Amino acid sequence: MNRTTSLTRRLFLAGAGLALVAAPLSTAQAAKDSVVIAWQADPQTWDPMRRTNPGLQSIYKMVFDQPMTQAPDLKIIPGLFKSAVLSEDGKSIAIELRDNAYWHDGEKVTTADVAYSFLGRMKAGHKIDFVRVWRNVTEVEIQSPTKAVIKLKSPMPTAIQWMAFLANYIVPKHYLEKVGVEGFSTKPIGSGPYKVVDYQRNSRIVLEAFDKYWGPKPAIKKITIQIIKDPSARVAAVQSGRVDFAPDVPVREAQRLEKRKELTGVIFPISRVMLLQIRSDQAFKDHNVRLAAHHAINKQALSRAFYGGAAVPLSIVAPPGTPGYVKDFEIPYDPKKAMELLAKAGYGPKKPITIGMATYNGVFPSDYDIARAIVAMWKKVGINTKLEVIEQGKYFELNRGNKLPEATLYTWDNATGDPEMFTGYLLHPKLPFSAWKDMKVGARVMKLFSVVDYDKRIAAYKELSVFAAKEGATIPLLQAVTTQVYNSGLNVVRYKNGWVLPQTWSWK
Repeated sequence: MNRTTSLTRRLFLAGAGLALVAAPLSTAQAAKDSVVIAWQADPQTWDPMRRTNPGLQSIYKMVFDQPMTQAPDLKIIPGLFKSAVLSEDGKSIAIELRDNAYWHDGEKVTTADVAYSFLGRMKAGHKIDFVRVWRNVTEVEIQSPTKAVIKLKSPMPTAIQWMAFLANYIVPKHYLEKVGVEGFSTKPIGSGPYKVVDYQRNSRIVLEAFDKYWGPKPAIKKITIQIIKDPSARVAAVQSGRVDFAPDVPVREAQRLEKRKELTGVIFPISRVMLLQIRSDQAFKDHNVRLAAHHAINKQALSRAFYGGAAVPLSIVAPPGTPGYVKDFEIPYDPKKAMELLAKAGYGPKKPITIGMATYNGVFPSDYDIARAIVAMWKKVGINTKLEVIEQGKYFELNRGNKLPEATLYTWDNATGDPEMFTGYLLHPKLPFSAWKDMKVGARVMKLFSVVDYDKRIAAYKELSVFAAKEGATIPLLQAVTTQVYNSGLNVVRYKNGWVLPQTWSWK
């Protein structure tokens, strides 16, 4: 899991032999305290608590603070909170806030902001994913401007992990109450290392270092983020020197660009899983059809073709090295078995079943290519697929409206590695993250959310993950990898969860 694969290996031969001309230094590099980044998705909202969108966490973390955060090796470490301690019964968390944290307008961060974030917004009826995660908070007992106790009506075994994950941020009570939810969503202030000074939707974001930030002062003082959704355009931008850093470019392009002395290219596996989100109804109502779709996918071939073998094939939603991984379980590639299962449902190559499938194009490396490869594999066994390309923001809209097709190619981020954040949240039928709504699996998931004993909980999640795979409730594909191509003059800190945090970078 922690292995890093150098792109100097011959993953692909595409682009070999081309005459390459050295790109000029970007304006950012010349300044030595600025950097220009290409990013694949625009923040549809600047409210970091509204959506659990892993593709935007890096941007949010430049502007806002999470209660806890993570080191590059994924260890949970203090963030805005100096400390957070979960009680033995899992029903309260004693927290201590930093006493030198300020909002970007100069106001001090206090436990009133913590209470507002954890409970006040819920009471106000704000439609934010954070509320779903912390739905059992009953009280935030403020003991001082820096100390409080968060009380829960039921145990929350992963409370500390969640404080460093996805939509878990602290926001300014005074500012939100002044400008309202929509005002905050377009003109935010946070307590993070950078403040937003310019935002052009679907175009660019300009950030400047916040001089009263409580943590280490960034060496990079100005960040310009260009929203470039097309992966080919990101390649062109970093190749020409118009941007200094481009994430999630096609592997073959990263391998080609890495040969240029002024650029560095890397590919490495991270704590995300590539999977197919599966509906429990429509054409996938039949258990045989779902399992046939799983057996028909050659995951090893996908890894070799698109990631040079660096992406590990998976049969459950837990990569190697995480607590919930089950070493000896596999749903094997077996097209003959797939056709036998389809035949039980009345389908086959001569009488194919038709399903819908959604995919991104450029959100993570080779996403659209993988989708097309799966469509071709399915066609061979008797599954015809109507493939639809959607943007990242559209996925969340469709999922919440129960309008996703039978299968959706998706990546699920889990920096913590805990199986609750993998199997638990992906298959909990009453949470907004899952396309699967059937209670045969869902009821077992829900019971595990209150098991505090760590060993019992992990063992139960392993059993549940295997059961869910056998039910066809999810189709895991590969441990996700990320690609990065950047100016060789940059010192880039690499996070094993894929975070891109320029506040930790510097120019050489």
